Amino acid sequence: MSLKKSHKSILVGFLFLALLYAITPIYLKRAIIYLFPGIEDHSIFENRVVENAEGIPWPESSSYMNQKLNKVERDTLEHFKTTAFLIIKEDSVLYEEYWDHFDSTTISNSFSAAKSIVSLLIGAAIDDGYIKSVNQSIGDFIPEFKDNANNQVTIKNLLTMSSGLNWNESYANPFSMTTKAYYGENVNELVTELQLVETPGKDFKYKSGNTQLLAIIIKNATGKTLSEYASIKLWKPLGATNNALWSLDKKDGDEKAYCCFYSNARDFARIGSLILHKGVINEQQLISPSYIEASTSPATYLNDPQENKPVQFYGYQWWIANLNEDQIPYARGIYGQYIFILKKEKAIIVRLGHKRSKTKINHHPSEIYSYIKTAKRILNTK
Repeated sequence: MSLKKSHKSILVGFLFLALLYAITPIYLKRAIIYLFPGIEDHSIFENRVVENAEGIPWPESSSYMNQKLNKVERDTLEHFKTTAFLIIKEDSVLYEEYWDHFDSTTISNSFSAAKSIVSLLIGAAIDDGYIKSVNQSIGDFIPEFKDNANNQVTIKNLLTMSSGLNWNESYANPFSMTTKAYYGENVNELVTELQLVETPGKDFKYKSGNTQLLAIIIKNATGKTLSEYASIKLWKPLGATNNALWSLDKKDGDEKAYCCFYSNARDFARIGSLILHKGVINEQQLISPSYIEASTSPATYLNDPQENKPVQFYGYQWWIANLNEDQIPYARGIYGQYIFILKKEKAIIVRLGHKRSKTKINHHPSEIYSYIKTAKRILNTK
């Protein structure tokens, strides 16, 4: 091949790649550039501030840091690339440790632990009278669903992951709805195009689109953005010491409600405190106790199609683990973002990091039992 022809071939190839890039959807471009989501992705997205008020720092326990991790406990935490491990006992910090460049104020992506926050905001909207009950049809709040089969779906169906809508929960596929939602610019448009394909209120099937629809309901019912309502109903009255961030699909756009709430370990613990205290913080009832109870109780009337038995592990966007007859509600993100509530010990555990086990036991990542056992050992050591 002559030099002239070689240059021509290179030019044609370059023009082809340029054309291909130009017609590639923006979500796919971002997916190609960033490959995998990370716990500090707030730096690559637009964000809306979830404002705090005058923060109320957690006091340190009289036994603060008296206990140390043993080798097995530390090895497990470090194997899964933990960045924060925090234990709150009776509203005081008992133990905390941070890795890499993280400290008590470093913000981290919640990923799907944000779903539990959205659930609490639904409870607040019911208490405020914006929503009649969890049994209300979603078409009452989402115009696109008013006059079609989707109006059969209730808020409760969304909360319990039993909507029957055709969301595809796939993390490895760059063309999936999940990838489009995370990297795209029209997250609400994406979920309002969903169609009913199964009977709602029957089978548990985890779908992030359900949570995004809950966020649309909150926005349309209250007239406030998700971040504004979270600030008013949770972040300020909880006494958060730092503003949080909620990533948007674009500038001045909509919150990616199913994920992408950014805060630090100490402030994440305040969400757990709200559950532990049955919705009461500083003598103020933020969420009704009945809603808290329903949220953190398993939706046993649903079928688990994987095991063909009643659901024992999920409530209203809260996971529920069982250990030695203790029922432990917790919020959960894909890389091991956890907020555990230990009712028996009156304690909260927050674990943040880059990785979690791929093995599951009764629908729960296997390493959570190690974190819970570690915390229980520390809590019960005199």
